[in-house]
Amino acid sequence: MSDTPGNAASNPIYPVAAIDAVVNLWTEEALKHRPDWAEEFFSGKMKAKNSLMTGLTLEQMIERMESAGIGHGFLIAAKSGRPGLPGCYHMPPQVVADAVRRYPDKFSGLIGIDPFTGMDGVRELEHAVRELGFIGAHLYPHWFELAPDEAKYYPFYAKCVELDVPIQMQVGQSMIYSKDFRCRSVGQPIKLDAVACDFPELKLIGIHVGIPWTDEMIAMAWKHENVFIGCDAHSPKYWPQSFVHYINSYGQDKVIFGTDFPVLDFKRTMDEILSLNFKPDVLPKLLRDNTRRIYGLD
Repeated sequence: MSDTPGNAASNPIYPVAAIDAVVNLWTEEALKHRPDWAEEFFSGKMKAKNSLMTGLTLEQMIERMESAGIGHGFLIAAKSGRPGLPGCYHMPPQVVADAVRRYPDKFSGLIGIDPFTGMDGVRELEHAVRELGFIGAHLYPHWFELAPDEAKYYPFYAKCVELDVPIQMQVGQSMIYSKDFRCRSVGQPIKLDAVACDFPELKLIGIHVGIPWTDEMIAMAWKHENVFIGCDAHSPKYWPQSFVHYINSYGQDKVIFGTDFPVLDFKRTMDEILSLNFKPDVLPKLLRDNTRRIYGLD
């Protein structure tokens, strides 16, 4: 497989070298910054393999990606709640930046947003993009119990437009990650409507399919030119039929591939997508081309 994202995969099973737009950095160093609920959530609720809980080297992550026909992954420097509150943590951006620096042909970085950091957070976003090479922003609204159209996010949206970088945000139902910090589901996709109206230039990606409001997420992507959908975190074999139809028809330019690894295994996800029998001209768009276009990787 070529080291550049987007060239054809050498493995004949997979049609292109895919770009995974949602990947959690899973090295031993990164896991040190995660709170103690991670193992119970990922191994228990999400059924990730227990063997992953001690971490992987970057080389092992790349090997797993390549065995699944994935040539490039976006690593998230997540901000999950406000530090100091139970179960909350921020992944240091430098940890992700260092991984990208070691393997720039395999990884890119997404910088997390905490709306309670105000203008300091806006400046951190700009620094991450301009100085550390991050290619986009990432947001978990449920960790802050603020819906995506809340005013606290608007300075960050404006900065994303100025920097011309997309922002991913989780839409749909949130889970119970930490039993000490039970997040409300504030990411109903209709909440993206006002944001997209106020910031029509903002490239906004609603990740995690929007379940259980997938049809509402499809409506937002259909309405707004710059609203897109990430198909990560939910096994493709369980995707709603309306979502499969959308990808295979009028939404073929609006959905990007992701796993949210280790929530979903790289190879299992790819194999399940192939089993859905998408049209031959749709698969490259879903697995690679839409992400390249939205993130300007060309």
